[in-house]
Amino acid sequence: MIDWNRVQDLRDEIGADAFGEVVDLFLEEVDTEIEKLRHTGPNLHLEGHLHFLKGSALNLGFAAFSDLCHRGEQSAAAGRYGAINLPEILSCYAHSKSEFLSGLDRVIAA
Repeated sequence: MIDWNRVQDLRDEIGADAFGEVVDLFLEEVDTEIEKLRHTGPNLHLEGHLHFLKGSALNLGFAAFSDLCHRGEQSAAAGRYGAINLPEILSCYAHSKSEFLSGLDRVIAA
């Protein structure tokens, strides 16, 4: 669900001090976008929301969530809104966030 190698690479690239700030910013921005997704209509800006979430997720190693967003983005681009499983996407984010926060201490300590 989480690509811990990507998370470690990011920490190594930007340093331990900046990593915490990046994590906080990521969670704040993605949580805001998730709330928009919860309240959007079936096609109102859905492709853009999913594109943003996909990219953000890739940057911080949320692999499964990014994949679901990518598939949803492709479906939205093709006008196949019924093929997008928003509850699955939202659930995957919640589980990914929980797993990420649970394992974050290992990455910070490394």
